[in-house]
Amino acid sequence: MKVVVFTGAGVSADSGIPTYRSSDGLWANYKIEDVCTPEALARDRATVINFYNMRRREMAGKLPNAGHKAIAELEQYFDVEVITQNIDNLHEAAGSTKIIHLHGELTKLREDSGERYITDIGLRDQRLDETAPNGELLRPHIVFFGEAVPMFDKARELVKEADILVVVGTSLAVYPAASLVGWVRDNNVPIYVVDPSVPKIPYLRNPIHHIKERAAVGVPQLKEELIKKYKG
Repeated sequence: MKVVVFTGAGVSADSGIPTYRSSDGLWANYKIEDVCTPEALARDRATVINFYNMRRREMAGKLPNAGHKAIAELEQYFDVEVITQNIDNLHEAAGSTKIIHLHGELTKLREDSGERYITDIGLRDQRLDETAPNGELLRPHIVFFGEAVPMFDKARELVKEADILVVVGTSLAVYPAASLVGWVRDNNVPIYVVDPSVPKIPYLRNPIHHIKERAAVGVPQLKEELIKKYKG
């Protein structure tokens, strides 16, 4: 069975990475238009690059939590594909092997003008003058607000193939990513939601099972439930 897991900021919250909209979240002290748009990069390159350098420093020492690990462990029983809105590498660190990062990856840089050249820098700082082999300046490999989401079409096709869809730690408020849930192939595909709040799920007739817990608590519970129901 193919299990597609769609995750948001909530799955990493128990690893010490604040969610975007919490009082201490990523945008609490910054304006999006100053650090996460193509215009900001063109206007004040140093501020944008330093913002993402700080994000990498914050990631240093952060470890996958029980939620990440339970998702990875599902691969022992199902064909699991992870689609994440997160730019951290905690799914990889937990052992998940098939991951789509919708909004980019914090540990990578790419050319200003496109994605022909992508390089992994880990958690080190990016230098302002860092360039690709062709001499073009590099930028964070992040999908800025106002930019297209290159991996969206691939993610949508995966959701269409899902026998089970799992939604973890996302309010389903950021588009186009939030619309992915609506691409399940028919009304018989069960949707499992792990989140303390109730995400805004599109008008679907699918069976929806909601575990109102943080990811680190709820995903291990869900893992056992799926194994018992489908593999027991």
